[in-house]
Amino acid sequence: MTGQRFTLTFGGLLLAMLLASLDQTIVATALPTIVGDLGGLDHLSWVVTAYLLGATVSMPLWGRAGDHFGRKRLFQAAILIFLAGSALSGAAGSLGQLIAFRALQGLGAGGLMTLAMAIVGDIVEPRERGRYQGYIQMVFVAASVAGPLLGGVLADQVSWRWVFYVNLPIGAAALALIAVALDLPAQRSSGRIDVPGAALLAAALSCLLLVVTWGGRELAWSSTELLGLAAAAVVLLAAFVAQERRAGDPILPLRVLADPVVRVASAVMFLTTLAFFAAIVFVPLFLQLVTGASATESGLLLLPLLLSGTASTALSGRAISRTGRYKAFPVAGLGLMAIGLFLLSSLTAATSQATVAAVLVVFGVGFGMVSQVLLVAVHNAVDRRDLGVATGATNLFRALGGSFGVALFGTIFAGRLDASHLDAPTLQASPERLAVMPAALREGVAQATAHALDTVFLVAAPIALLALAVALCLREVPLRGAPSAPAAGRARPRAA
Repeated sequence: MTGQRFTLTFGGLLLAMLLASLDQTIVATALPTIVGDLGGLDHLSWVVTAYLLGATVSMPLWGRAGDHFGRKRLFQAAILIFLAGSALSGAAGSLGQLIAFRALQGLGAGGLMTLAMAIVGDIVEPRERGRYQGYIQMVFVAASVAGPLLGGVLADQVSWRWVFYVNLPIGAAALALIAVALDLPAQRSSGRIDVPGAALLAAALSCLLLVVTWGGRELAWSSTELLGLAAAAVVLLAAFVAQERRAGDPILPLRVLADPVVRVASAVMFLTTLAFFAAIVFVPLFLQLVTGASATESGLLLLPLLLSGTASTALSGRAISRTGRYKAFPVAGLGLMAIGLFLLSSLTAATSQATVAAVLVVFGVGFGMVSQVLLVAVHNAVDRRDLGVATGATNLFRALGGSFGVALFGTIFAGRLDASHLDAPTLQASPERLAVMPAALREGVAQATAHALDTVFLVAAPIALLALAVALCLREVPLRGAPSAPAAGRARPRAA
């Protein structure tokens, strides 16, 4: 695939990835408005949890189905499911309806994230994938940063329903581009989809995610309900492994996970995303509650992370295409992420916004050199028949890392705030309400928030170092494909 057809196809893939990654974060700032309209404060967390569950548990199934039946039609189906979930979410008349439609949206998002990255493996040879996976990483980082800002603006200026309706024109454009430009050979495997394996994996992951989402918040860690969920997760995972050993065509072949490159890359992906969410979720909180920035200003102050991550992703991708070597990038990137998190843990109420921006540059440069580089390594290591399932597996661990990160750091942050002895209404006040409080009270909230966030970042930094230690075990397999010519940046990508 070359020329305009390739450009249009890749543009459609980028739009689809934008949809899936944007909806992980865009809803957060609109949640207070949604609850004010629909009610149901006690079930608020399910608006986010339902989406994460739907996306996470469906990723392996989308990947394996793509290997069986071809990826183009399934990718189009995933877009349609996501758009249907978006339209229904925007029209929801109750919080229960919204939660159900968000789960449907998540099912489509799992297909978008998994199949888009697998299609890149279909249309670009391994040596060039670093560059093009880098563009996808730029979209992921941009959506992570811009999502909360866009959600707040839409909820304040238009309606919270447009947080979901905004997906419709973007999705329609992606669907049109894929329908017109993407040309993949039709394929159909003689095997059957491992439905029991898919059901066991989905049930096990659902129990696991509910444990980390509810633990320490809605349910005590020692509660009977939570312990029951944890036990169910262990039993279901054991049953899943037994099923995969005897299945003729397993949903997640254990031989793929046994590959040393896939195994190491998945572990690093999990730990990296876990550490990343400490910064992307809690730095805006620091900027608003400690430095006094508005919601819009805090979104703009995250631009250093976005721009530095985008630049390092692009440069590392080009370097990989030129040299055929990739291991040094995630190792160096994780080192910079750890340094950035240690620096974030030293921030205080007196820290300037310029200093925060400088630290975010260090963190962003590091993060940009990790995730997509690992995906290049995975695509290069596995057989073509397993491209989809290997992509789904690594994306599964990345999604689990995000879910675990939000739960873990949220629990740490809440626990540290409880130790501050400030009353709950003051701690839960919005930035607007804090602005009209007495100066002494505002100072107390700023100090308590800064101390709580210190602990969050101090816990995240060793996690990044652990990811670095695991990345050192990554086996570097020479990338397939001829070395790029001097003008490779302008050359047409060749078919795999």
